[in-house]
Amino acid sequence: MTKSGTIRCGIGGWTFDPWEGTFYPETLSKKRQLEYASRQLKVIEVNGTYYSSQKPETFAKWASEVPDDFVFSLKASRFATNKKVLAEAGESINRFLGQGLTELGPHLGPILWQFMATKKFDADDFGAFLALLPEKQDGLALRHVVEVRHPSFRTPEFIALLAKHNVALVCADHADYPMIADVTLDFVYARLQTGSDDVETCYDEKRLDLWADRLKTWASGGVVAELDLGDPSRKPEMKARDVFAFFISEGKVNAPNGARALQKRVD
Repeated sequence: MTKSGTIRCGIGGWTFDPWEGTFYPETLSKKRQLEYASRQLKVIEVNGTYYSSQKPETFAKWASEVPDDFVFSLKASRFATNKKVLAEAGESINRFLGQGLTELGPHLGPILWQFMATKKFDADDFGAFLALLPEKQDGLALRHVVEVRHPSFRTPEFIALLAKHNVALVCADHADYPMIADVTLDFVYARLQTGSDDVETCYDEKRLDLWADRLKTWASGGVVAELDLGDPSRKPEMKARDVFAFFISEGKVNAPNGARALQKRVD
């Protein structure tokens, strides 16, 4: 039997008023929402870190409230990724990584570097940015993943750059932005962004089954053949991979239901 990596399905953040009384019990206080969410899900992507920095004590507090096997993915600062010249992002990157996020310890999952939809692929500049991403912070190993949203990135040159710098690529299921599903590292990061508030599980049963199969294929080391790739000729090493999948954006009201339903299928 092929060895598989760990599959974690989650949501973006844990504070959202429509989840009160639907995902969260009506009697649960806001202070205990993270404690509750982290026992229903295996991962949460934190969006607040994109807009502002946090204190080390905040990261330590988050870590203290979740189970041993729970992880946070952090969206990196917009001040690093929204620069016209990415090669000049070093100071912003260091400021983000040095704010105390290593207080999460083993609960620190991938760091997501998200780029604006207007950002086009420039091999030299993007390569310079990737070279700025360190392998460790305060002795803690870091995992980096980028989300690009311009079609110019769908090219073998970009995929080769990611592999060279040990950075993963977001597979985005989005209505407008291109999907690029190449596997470049020992984990896969999917953002499922075409859900509906009218569907109880965010994605309908058929789509949940489809994505469950895709996540399991990635976890066992395979490539999902039907998804668009930047370099179709590239053959990643067949090895077990950890997989992260988030219900984000559209269908947010039912995102926790979607994450739990997808997790149940892959488990």
